[in-house]
Amino acid sequence: MLTTIFNLRFALITWPAILIVAAAVLMPVFPAQDWWLVPFAALCLCSVLLGLHDLRQTRHAVLRNYPVAAHLRFLLESIRPEMRQYFFEGDKDGTPFPRDKRAIVYQRAKRELDKRPFGTQFDVYQEQYEWLHHSIAPKQALPHEALRITVGATCALPYSASLLNISAMSYGSLSANAIRALNKGAKAGGFFHDTGEGGVSPYHRENGGDLVWELGSGYFCARSDDGSFDPARFADVATDPQIKMVELKLSQGAKPGHGGVLPAAKITEEISRIRGVPMGIDCVSPASHSVFSTPVGLLEFIARMRELSGGKPAGFKLCIGHPWEFMAICKAMLATGITPDFIVVDGKEGGTGAAPLEFMDYVGMPLRDGLSFVHNALVGIGVRDKVRIGASGKITSAFDMARTLALGADWCNAARGFMFAVGCIQAQSCHTGECPTGVATQDPLRQRAIVVPDKALRVASFHRNTLHALAELVAAAGLAHPSELRPHHFLRRASSDKVISLAEQYEQLASGQLTADPASSPRFAEAWAASSADSFARAG
Repeated sequence: MLTTIFNLRFALITWPAILIVAAAVLMPVFPAQDWWLVPFAALCLCSVLLGLHDLRQTRHAVLRNYPVAAHLRFLLESIRPEMRQYFFEGDKDGTPFPRDKRAIVYQRAKRELDKRPFGTQFDVYQEQYEWLHHSIAPKQALPHEALRITVGATCALPYSASLLNISAMSYGSLSANAIRALNKGAKAGGFFHDTGEGGVSPYHRENGGDLVWELGSGYFCARSDDGSFDPARFADVATDPQIKMVELKLSQGAKPGHGGVLPAAKITEEISRIRGVPMGIDCVSPASHSVFSTPVGLLEFIARMRELSGGKPAGFKLCIGHPWEFMAICKAMLATGITPDFIVVDGKEGGTGAAPLEFMDYVGMPLRDGLSFVHNALVGIGVRDKVRIGASGKITSAFDMARTLALGADWCNAARGFMFAVGCIQAQSCHTGECPTGVATQDPLRQRAIVVPDKALRVASFHRNTLHALAELVAAAGLAHPSELRPHHFLRRASSDKVISLAEQYEQLASGQLTADPASSPRFAEAWAASSADSFARAG
């Protein structure tokens, strides 16, 4: 018994208990001015009571074996990310974004020196290292204002989009002040701000920056009382001049194929008003849409969105899953003659939304693979000139943009990059509501840390300086415009003695190749044969 009581594991119970008894005995002996015995005894009593509680609780086994002391383990675990980031992390370390990636955003947002001394820290002979071919005859770099692309050229209201824009992040996921800063920065810099599927909030509208309205399966801001799509409500919002394009969300990189539930307890009067959902009832975002069930139905709904918006560019966003499903959409384009004005390809590495680990790590196609697939599929059916492609997924630097554009994108969207510009420090507490910088929280006290005018300036500066760096990269490659970038401009070390271009890694189709001779492409032939314009199901 005594061995158990005086075991070192229980020392923070037994010894404080002994000291309490000793203090009680000695207190009458010491002069009254020796008051320190009182708080000392109180501290020992707290340790004993906490230890007894730890022994009796049933939730944590480590606390039952190491009462009081095990709390240190939980404390250290809670600050582990901060300890790693501030004391042990190298410039090339850190996930999902290494320190130097975050640093370049901060420096460009703050208009600080963004140069590096003493050569690259990469091992350039290591597998996976990539680089851009430069030219012996570089061109003059374009001004960043010239780096734009027209979307929906045949629409009544086409839109001139910047090559770098703010990706989908909803109010609710981000704080009101973060939304304000992002949109004010977009207004100053002349680029668009995607609303995310949470709807168009007053904070998106407040500063007048261009908006792309993302409509998810919950149809927020455009839903009937029963949760179905309401065309009249959609038209009322979509015709707002601030909204430049309308985008149907099919899936997202963070959790493709996964719906969501906003519990009734979290639905405030403000969220109820913005999203058009009742209070007191769980708000469900289904995994699939109710307005269509076939590829043809999807395209017909896209055409309906374009019409209801007054002729604004309409398209959809997805993370590529089953390849035959996108091929089915391609066949539907040929069958109906309806093409979306744009498609946004989200890579599985995208991830501002909280998601189950299995979905975040193992579901969905990475951006490069998905983007190359979509681009070449549209080329293969001969409609690439009618459909613009946006791309999102871990884009923070000009090199990220250049490589993405080379693989087939017309423009890039960034989410976490702009979050860094607003003040995000990658604390990875977005889903807890306890964001230390006030970016991803609804706590009014926390979000007041974001000073909107200052952060808006940083958002605009990050955009401008990143595009400036892109223009210089393109000029160094001997090209006049980013649209001239191609996969063969980028090389990748496949092994210690082998270097390949991205053109070798990703098959490139000729215009109309899929319709003329689908069997000529091993990568696309199986998916093409398994697809049908009338169903998303695998044929055969």
